[in-house]
Amino acid sequence: MTKLKLFLFASAALLPAVAHAQSEDDQIVVVASGVEQEAETTGRSITVLDRATIETRQTVSLSDLLATTPGVTSTRNGGPGGVTAVRIRGAEDAQTLVLIDGVRTNDPSAPAGAFDFGNLLSSSVERVEILRGPNSVIWGSQALGGVVNVVTQRPVDGIEARANAEYGYADQISANAAVAAGNDTLQGALTGGYFRTDGISQAAVGTEADGYRQYNASGRLRAEFAPGFGVDLRGYYANSRLEIDGFPAPTYSFADTDEYTTAQELYGYAGLFANFGPLANRVAFTIADINRDGYDPAPGAFTPHYLYRGRSERYEYRGDARLVDQLRVTFGAERENLRFYDGSDTTRADITSFYGQAIVTPIERVTLTAGIRNDDHSRFGGYTTWGASAAVKPFATTLLRASYGESFKAPTLYQLFAPFYGTDTLRPETAKSWEAGIEQSALDGAAKLGVTWFHRDTRNQIDFDLMSFTYANIAHTRAEGVEIELALRPVEALTVTANYTYTDAENRSAGFKGNQLARRPQDTASVSADYRLPFGLSLGGTVTIVGDSFNDAGNFTRIDGFALGSIRAEMPIGDRFALYGRVENVTDEKYEVVSGYGTYGRAAYAGVRLKLN
Repeated sequence: MTKLKLFLFASAALLPAVAHAQSEDDQIVVVASGVEQEAETTGRSITVLDRATIETRQTVSLSDLLATTPGVTSTRNGGPGGVTAVRIRGAEDAQTLVLIDGVRTNDPSAPAGAFDFGNLLSSSVERVEILRGPNSVIWGSQALGGVVNVVTQRPVDGIEARANAEYGYADQISANAAVAAGNDTLQGALTGGYFRTDGISQAAVGTEADGYRQYNASGRLRAEFAPGFGVDLRGYYANSRLEIDGFPAPTYSFADTDEYTTAQELYGYAGLFANFGPLANRVAFTIADINRDGYDPAPGAFTPHYLYRGRSERYEYRGDARLVDQLRVTFGAERENLRFYDGSDTTRADITSFYGQAIVTPIERVTLTAGIRNDDHSRFGGYTTWGASAAVKPFATTLLRASYGESFKAPTLYQLFAPFYGTDTLRPETAKSWEAGIEQSALDGAAKLGVTWFHRDTRNQIDFDLMSFTYANIAHTRAEGVEIELALRPVEALTVTANYTYTDAENRSAGFKGNQLARRPQDTASVSADYRLPFGLSLGGTVTIVGDSFNDAGNFTRIDGFALGSIRAEMPIGDRFALYGRVENVTDEKYEVVSGYGTYGRAAYAGVRLKLN
């Protein structure tokens, strides 16, 4: 599929609706500066997905929803639960920082430290903020390509509850529930979920389905002892089991096996907050504990054939001072202790960080932000990053954005100390990024169009050196492109969102210069529309288009582009119940996102939803 053809497909869907759109309400986000701030004052590219969007799209795996947003691509090795990589603006998946309720979740035991989105289901999620571009000033290491901030069910005043259950293709069962309650001084929320499916064969040539199962739960508690003084507790747990395929004898090619993996993820947050006049203070302790094991039930096989334990403990202080109406200063200090156990040895590293950021509004409709951060890593020493952004509204309907940021990613414990492969002298990966954009509203807020240009140069990127068979700072990459976004609402009952992204992600490493980075399509587009009929029935659909890419750094194996369409419907029954259903890949498209791995054909699901508030 050529870029021109893809662009025409996207344009054909977008242009007729431009004159009938409606802008969204102003969004409050924390992903840009670590504190609550209006998105339009950040100077950054941010997309917000709320619980209503998750339920409207009937999303089960959160990565599927992220892949419909601008600048974001996703690949999954096989069916649900398979290793899933989310890449932002052509960066590596390990350069996407993921937060769940304020806890850094990137796996210290993974080779590159990437977060596996395959185990992140949407059942407990209330809100997601996706920041495209670097933000190491606030979030430190790994916030090089972007940041995904996931917020689970929040406590509320009063009481709210929701539940849903669905069944469908491949004997897939999903059941979830959430409850939130509270008053002026004490609030809490709990969620629980169960998911299982027979799945499909991970190996595209296989005939035996590989199933997946997960239990998950989250909880939050907030107590305010006096106005502005209190405690905040958060926790998230997921227990997953995935059947996988391997490389059995005698051919040692990718095929059906009885192997399986397990994963237990625990993320916790305990914080105190205290506000003294214009100064808000927060101290917190967070923990991320991830256990991953692999098993082979075959006779004579050594099991578990791998055992990884990754743990991250962080001690944080953050201050937020609103000194005058025109000046807001945020600052903080952090200490992170990293640990990795591979079944025989334990390795450790520590990072001590200090940062500060000023948010200045010199005149109305102009917001300038600048910050600096220093990280002292126990293995490679100190590193300083800085960034700046501007948001200007010359007219009430026009927003101009621009930003520059430096960012870094520390080498992982695996890359530093893995037996035979590790290199303890690795330096951090570094990047410099620029972006500029415009957002234009029209027709009394009935239409919103945004265009953003971005560019990033990454140096000292860590890759496996085939000459020395060790990890080394040998990779250099460049990514630049354009994102086009539309938010459309011709009438109250109809919502349309659409986007197109062109990304030129180039490998500039020795021996690969000029090649496209693996699994980075140059063209992606997505269009979603939902309409509610007067008697309550909602109908909707999504079309996602992905251009050609290559499976490997050498660009030897091409992955053809594809277009996937889905349709959905939901019918309320009274005030509290609703029946819903969807058909995914409605045209039964045959496609791949990772060469050699299977993908779903046409699949249908139906469920029931309950809400109390």
